[in-house]
Amino acid sequence: MQTPCPREGLCFADGRRRVDYVLVYHCKKRHSQSHHSIVSNGNLPSHSPTLSRRSTQPELAEVELEAGLPSGPGEVEKALIREEFERGLQEEGLEIERDKGTVRFTRLHVPWSVLSREAELLKIKVPTKRTYELKEKTGLAGAISSFWEKLNQPFQPGVPELVNPRTRVLSLPFNREKLHLLEGYLCVSQLLHEEWANYGVCFKYQPADLIRKYFGEQIGLYFTWLGVYTQLLIPASAMGIAVFIYGWLTVDTNVPSQEMCDKRLNFTMCPLCDSVCDYWQLSSMCSTARASYLFDNHATVAFAIFMSLWAAVFLEHWKRRQRCLQHRWDLTGIDEEEVKSLTWKDRLPGYCINVSSILLMVGVTFSAVFGVILYRIIVFAVMSMNPDHEAKANVRVTVTTTAVIINLLVVLVLDEIYGAVAVWITELEIPRTEAAFEEHLILKAFLLKSMNAFAPVFYVAFFKGRFAGRPGDYVYVFQDFRMEECAPAGCLIEVCIQLGMIMLGKQLIQNNVFEIAIPKLKKMYRTYKEEKEGGEKKKDKDPNRPRHRWDLDYELEPYEGLSPEYMEMIIQYGFVTLFVASFPLAPLFALLNNVIEIRLDAAKFVTEIRRPDAVREKEIGIWHNILSGISKFAVITNAFVISFTSEFIPRMVYQYLYSETGTMHGFTDHTLAYFNTSNFKPGTAPNSTRFDRELRICRYKDYRDPPWSPESYQLSKQYWSVLAARLAFVIFFQNLAMFLSMLVAWLIPNVPRSLKERMKHDKALLMDLLLSEEAEKQPLNQSPLSVPGNPGSHLFIPDLPEGPLRPGSSVTVCSSVEVVC
Repeated sequence: MQTPCPREGLCFADGRRRVDYVLVYHCKKRHSQSHHSIVSNGNLPSHSPTLSRRSTQPELAEVELEAGLPSGPGEVEKALIREEFERGLQEEGLEIERDKGTVRFTRLHVPWSVLSREAELLKIKVPTKRTYELKEKTGLAGAISSFWEKLNQPFQPGVPELVNPRTRVLSLPFNREKLHLLEGYLCVSQLLHEEWANYGVCFKYQPADLIRKYFGEQIGLYFTWLGVYTQLLIPASAMGIAVFIYGWLTVDTNVPSQEMCDKRLNFTMCPLCDSVCDYWQLSSMCSTARASYLFDNHATVAFAIFMSLWAAVFLEHWKRRQRCLQHRWDLTGIDEEEVKSLTWKDRLPGYCINVSSILLMVGVTFSAVFGVILYRIIVFAVMSMNPDHEAKANVRVTVTTTAVIINLLVVLVLDEIYGAVAVWITELEIPRTEAAFEEHLILKAFLLKSMNAFAPVFYVAFFKGRFAGRPGDYVYVFQDFRMEECAPAGCLIEVCIQLGMIMLGKQLIQNNVFEIAIPKLKKMYRTYKEEKEGGEKKKDKDPNRPRHRWDLDYELEPYEGLSPEYMEMIIQYGFVTLFVASFPLAPLFALLNNVIEIRLDAAKFVTEIRRPDAVREKEIGIWHNILSGISKFAVITNAFVISFTSEFIPRMVYQYLYSETGTMHGFTDHTLAYFNTSNFKPGTAPNSTRFDRELRICRYKDYRDPPWSPESYQLSKQYWSVLAARLAFVIFFQNLAMFLSMLVAWLIPNVPRSLKERMKHDKALLMDLLLSEEAEKQPLNQSPLSVPGNPGSHLFIPDLPEGPLRPGSSVTVCSSVEVVC
């Protein structure tokens, strides 16, 4: 069975055999050589029947030497390696056609006999001509299912296989003797352009089966996972928007914000820096307090618990979807190969370098974070010396914004460095297989890149302002600069700004610069380089030779694997889950990014990179473990964000323990401690002030005893009450979220019941198909007999040998109900 040559001309010189794969070799040339082809194959073309196979395939190294291609011992060795490799391909039955030149294309054709043989050995399932309709559900479940199908119909891709979503095709392991039962294949390249790599269909589901057919199971699983993740971001985004709207609608009724904005309360705050900073009014932070409440309100706690459940539902839903894909794509029989590992003595040097390198990179990350901290402290002190009062009023906003931008640039630069370092230290481990190398690389890259992305946010959320000290006893850096403090409304708004800008910046810059601009710049550079060397190349090329498809594909970007794509989405998943209590709009921005990202990646895979090799994988592998770990860690981080970063716990403690009226009136005054200005250390009091020179008391954010107390400036009882409540909430939140997550995992089975029923149904239909096909081959002297008790089935009794059966012999009886052997 000869594979037809496509219209595009992707065929051998004989015009009949199709080009199935192209190898590209770079050969250093000593002098120009005109272009010609060498055809080498096991099945010679009809125009040269008298030539033997040996006579039509000169040794590759000798041919290259005659052409003057190798320019040194290294090139000769490479030519010999290529010769041995191509000889192995020919021994397996592949046919080869070679070009010659500095860039040589070696085209491969896989005959039908080789394809069918390998398909039988691998037991690849292929679709048959038998189709069936899924049973319609009845009752309430059927009504809901029918409504959901009608609702989803406009969002389905325009693929012929999906015209009737209830139609299923029966699959059968490939067998050369049963070709008449199999269905033909569908050309999918044009459909991928129209129904996937097109921004006009961004509101539709992805054609997962088409992606899998064209690119293989590994890439198909990635895009299906990305589609499931993006789809489930819709309810999370809706809840985040609801939390934001709730805060916006109730901000005018929030008593703490009203008290901070009320100038009549006249809260005079202590200076923010030594000497040059003046006292200031708390009402000047009115806008910050109102903005903070938009994200720090009662609905935030409920949203954090919802996101914990959302993460559990997402993981369980993906398990179910993955099992369905394994059945549909015949991935259940894939087993991992066991490879003998090296001894610990062989790996010890690599492991030592790995540990030391990772520790070094951790130190680099912490140094970068500490450098930004110093920038904030120093710039704040310098800008506070400005005599312009309007400039002083905007110091905090200016420093925060510029520091976040610097953090973003540092994160982007270190991301690229850490990616290269992860590859280097993984190679030192000497992994035995490509799968082991990929797994080790993913772990190291995730460790370094996640630490790089989340370290600035962790600092602002859990460390900023915790070690600043108090008026009269501040903590200094380099003995001159005070440690920075949080705003009176808390650090949550700064966490929100930090998280939002880093998350959005990474998505926008990585999508627009790294995935669009940089590849285009590389292509422009290659074009420029080719034009510069055009004179020499034109001598080497036949001017009458047309540019083939493989010439154009070679100019595309090489495929670099799925790890960068997964890593980008995993880091985004961390932003969505780890600090969602401080930024409820994170799922919304992730959703908008992913809708564009899917089509951007689709266009990249279809039109901008060389077609990857198809790889069969049954699951997304270690990425699922990383997602599970992030989801569990997110419960802890959100518990601490609500307890220690937001003002939720102090507000609850005040309302139910200290408020005389049971309301929030007086909360702001309750959270501000008193400081006697006469207790300033020499040289730290304001040099000049717009306030009364005789001012004796200023306020600062803390729970401490007043200066007239016997234990002045010591942590008060209120502090310990709030701390106990915070720790209790952390324990309660973690246990509640973990319990609900485990309950969700227990309630949602990994294998859907419909899939179990479908698998049984497929087995029965497949048996019927095979038995009916065997029945047509039965001789006339073999008549079907009814099965006792089951008139709808038949037994086919083959001709028995004459005479008695020998001991140990048996007869196989097959039924359409069950196979008994």
